[in-house]
Amino acid sequence: MRARDDILNALNHKKPDGINKLEQSYKVLVVDDSATMRKIIGQQLKSEAYEICGEASNGKEAIELYKEMQPDVVTLDINMPEMDGMEALKRILEWDEDARVVMLTADGQKQVVIDAISSGAKGYIVKPPFKSKVCEKVRIALEGLSD
Repeated sequence: MRARDDILNALNHKKPDGINKLEQSYKVLVVDDSATMRKIIGQQLKSEAYEICGEASNGKEAIELYKEMQPDVVTLDINMPEMDGMEALKRILEWDEDARVVMLTADGQKQVVIDAISSGAKGYIVKPPFKSKVCEKVRIALEGLSD
């Protein structure tokens, strides 16, 4: 009976999305002008064992932290003060053409999403961010990343 329980346990236990093949957590930079939104996204990702390596409240901070932390992926709000997410995306990609960025938008406007993807974003999330969508989009953005 114990062997059967062990097998069932193993089948029902999936590795968290935030753990790579080397058993290390992927590093995520969370960027949003809302502290509440940063907290929500951070908690959602931490629940899948992602490491939140930094948080920024505008595009300028995002670029500085990206260069310093070199995260595996960035969640980046589009509408922010000082420098918006579209400009920050452009500058991050100029610095690192392999950057993996998932945009967040409250708009859900088709043209904004098209612009973000055509500018190099790996995906987008429409606010409010549901945990399943956040984790799915981040996981997809990381596909093919060598560990």
